[in-house]
Amino acid sequence: MPATPPKKIALVTGANKGIGREIAAQLAALEMTVLLGCRDARRGEETAAELRATGDVRSITIDVTAPATIDAAAQEIEERFGRLDVLVNNAGITGPRGLCDADLAAVRTIFETNVYGVMAVTNVMLKVLLRSPQARIVNLSSSVGSLTRSGDPKSAYFQVGPSAYGPSKAALNALTVQYSKELRKHNVLVNAADPGGAATDMTRALGYHLNRSAAQAARIAVRLATLDSHGPTGGFFDENGPVPW
Repeated sequence: MPATPPKKIALVTGANKGIGREIAAQLAALEMTVLLGCRDARRGEETAAELRATGDVRSITIDVTAPATIDAAAQEIEERFGRLDVLVNNAGITGPRGLCDADLAAVRTIFETNVYGVMAVTNVMLKVLLRSPQARIVNLSSSVGSLTRSGDPKSAYFQVGPSAYGPSKAALNALTVQYSKELRKHNVLVNAADPGGAATDMTRALGYHLNRSAAQAARIAVRLATLDSHGPTGGFFDENGPVPW
């Protein structure tokens, strides 16, 4: 009888609520061991406990803007599991509307989380990701990061969202392409996911009233996290297929 393959290990950042929480739940339901990355250890433990009905979910403390927590998380993963198979860079923030009169410090804060935070986590986690035979990296983007969609006056995304959020997601898309090129030789597939609009704390705070659930929005990230060896890399996808850059 062939040996049972080991369970895959997945880390989802910013996963104590919203789409990140749903991504974690769905990956756990696929029999992965899911590490619920949260800044607040207490909230992380509470959420992990709530999700254990779906599978093996554990909390891990990580703040994508705090290098010491990223290093500690990578060390914990290395010691407990020896590798990481899936990294979902979900943590993200929005910001004020209007770029012409924006506070530059507020814009920097958005980029610190949405762009530099992704780089910081990815680069540190590579030491455990490269121990996986087929690692997957998924970056949570948005249609407002599509230059084609956000720049088209006929598009529903032309008037959408805080002004610095879109540029941060466009930068994230560019990072996705670059990482995919550099990691291709290691059998690491790197893609950007557009979850689409969903009812979350983030969208409610912006005044949007959406009927689509976070569970629905999570599906594309889960699909990209579970690609087989013939799957795409360096792409930008929503639930309907490729999203234009």
